Amino acid sequence: MALYLLYESSSGYALFQAQGLDEIGQNTEAARNSVADLNRFGKVVQLTAFQPFESAIDGLNQCNSVSEGLMTDELRSFLELNLPKVKEGKKSKFSLGVAEPKLGSHISETTKITCQSGEFVLELLRGVRLHFDKFIKDLKPGDLEKAQLGLAHSYSRAKVKFNVNRVDNMVIQAIFLLDTLDKDINSFSMRVREWYSWHFPELVKIVNDNYLYARVAKLIEDKSKLSEEHIPALTEILGDEDKAKETVEAGKASMGQDLTPVDLINVQLFAQRVMDLAEYRKNLYDYLVTKMNDIAPNLASLIGEVVGARLISHAGSLTNLAKCPSSTLQILGAEKALFRALKTRGNTPKYGLIFHSSFIGRASAKNKGRMARYLANKCSIASRIDCFAERGTTVFGEKLREQVEERLEFYDKGVAPRKNIDVMKSAIETTQNKGTRSCEPFSF
Repeated sequence: MALYLLYESSSGYALFQAQGLDEIGQNTEAARNSVADLNRFGKVVQLTAFQPFESAIDGLNQCNSVSEGLMTDELRSFLELNLPKVKEGKKSKFSLGVAEPKLGSHISETTKITCQSGEFVLELLRGVRLHFDKFIKDLKPGDLEKAQLGLAHSYSRAKVKFNVNRVDNMVIQAIFLLDTLDKDINSFSMRVREWYSWHFPELVKIVNDNYLYARVAKLIEDKSKLSEEHIPALTEILGDEDKAKETVEAGKASMGQDLTPVDLINVQLFAQRVMDLAEYRKNLYDYLVTKMNDIAPNLASLIGEVVGARLISHAGSLTNLAKCPSSTLQILGAEKALFRALKTRGNTPKYGLIFHSSFIGRASAKNKGRMARYLANKCSIASRIDCFAERGTTVFGEKLREQVEERLEFYDKGVAPRKNIDVMKSAIETTQNKGTRSCEPFSF
């Protein structure tokens, strides 16, 4: 059976015929050894036809189609024009070697041409790619490299085009930084407490909050200078006049040791750094909430911005999360426990990151597993709507949240919840009404 090779170059489609395969032997190792020798390889593989792309835009369109495993009209006409005709009801006496199995399947379904893709074909195509400029006589030196560079840049630009308001990478980086800041602020706050407690140990029992403790330490500086004049400022920070008076009284009778001015300056500088980090953490949280409402409004409405961001971050992207079945989403973040359970044949985990949702905490102990499964199902729906909907809306997330609330009541009180199809119909009607008022129809 004759073998033809389809090669998609940056400058056009090329069709080669593999003749005299006995010269190299029909096995992968022999083909691999013969590729480097052009004289030997050129006797086996010969150019049959070449069709250049009409323009750079045409080349980009053809490249996108090939990468998705689709045969364009131009490729189909090129193959039908240059390959031998196959009579109806008879098998073809040749096969077409392609690099992409998906493309080969589409060609076979559409044109009934037998396609094959394997290591042997890939080695032959590697040789074609290596000596391609020798097969095409009209190519000038440097033309192929320019076409490859131009197509690569165009293809890359087309792949990275996105809506700047829906960049899930910003959410991933923000939640990572938020977690890091939480650990650092907690560690630094404990260091401020230990450091300043040498000077004013009684303040630890009066002020429990780390951020407020740093602000109070920054305000007081030297405890020996505490007086009634500090009460208004302390009241403003602590929000409690009684605690402010208690702080002043404790400062007068404190058992802490005195610190040198240099030590006090360093404590104050470090307390200021902790305060700045806490302020930045607050601003970062507000930024995360805003981005989640832009990128995944339904998921944020259903399960909260932080837990939703953790799910997106753990999955790698909103698209990856949307592709996850609900059973996978349910245990995202509990992979170690899952594999340990599978290895020891123990009980598999019931929840991962979604355990931090308030719904799981509100469910009774015997219903936590069922609640996690139901919540994962709704999160999966919400993430798919956020990923594939053209226009952002929180309607579906709010409706899904109502369903989860109803499910909680069903577990606790036995109140029958609404059917999912009725809730979704209601959500679609609401979005269509909003779209009519704003002249923007909601679509997927």
